[in-house]
Amino acid sequence: MGEFLSVERRGKIAILTMIKPESMNAIGTHEDCDDIIDTMRELGADRGISAIILTGSGKAFSAGGNLKGMQDRTGIGVLDQPDSTRANYRRGVQAVIRALMDCEIPMIAAVNGHAIGLGADLACTCDIRIAATSAKFACSFIKVGIVPGDGGAWLLQKILGYPRAAELFLTGDRFDAAQAKEYGLVTEVVPDEELLDRAIAIADRIVCNPPRALRLTKRLLREAQHSRMSDILELSAAYQAIVHETADNREAINAFVEKRPPIFTGD
Repeated sequence: MGEFLSVERRGKIAILTMIKPESMNAIGTHEDCDDIIDTMRELGADRGISAIILTGSGKAFSAGGNLKGMQDRTGIGVLDQPDSTRANYRRGVQAVIRALMDCEIPMIAAVNGHAIGLGADLACTCDIRIAATSAKFACSFIKVGIVPGDGGAWLLQKILGYPRAAELFLTGDRFDAAQAKEYGLVTEVVPDEELLDRAIAIADRIVCNPPRALRLTKRLLREAQHSRMSDILELSAAYQAIVHETADNREAINAFVEKRPPIFTGD
């Protein structure tokens, strides 16, 4: 991988760590964006990976965008004129969000510290979010006079509903891990030193299941966020037709009947 993400494989689990602690894991360059995009593409093609954990190094999950780059009009945000800035967002940070959202592998965000602006939105692209006690969140685009330009206005509403998302975006207020759990942004808050172990424990409960069914189940959940019930029923029927023909489906049924643990091969 590149210089923004490290990848550690533990069996069927891939642990992605943002490794720019000196900038609180802010995403500041197109190289940072490309590293994330390329990593998601590579993992998506790896049929041996059934869960991804996303976390940060140092004291932050991710501080979001690079304000110095905004000030200098360099990097992934504002450029010399509006058309260039619009294209820059599409080519950089929005491409990152698309890559994360298109990933069919179940993803867990292990929020280890500050998740601010874009950093909070990165966590929102994951299917499951847990937080360390020290985690801090903010949808703080308004505080620097900009709007959520990376899809956060859509993401947070899907998780929290309009009223709470509106409150957080319009005030830009920071909130802690306990509040994040109260709001429903994270499902668990654990001591800092237990965060990664807890994320791995959740991932272990996921990866013991048939890999093809896992990916298609996630795809159904994502499609259901913006589809009619009739469309989801049609898609579900198509996906069922696929998984019913897999060796893993036959193994799961045989193991259940024979009262033994199944052994899945991914076929």
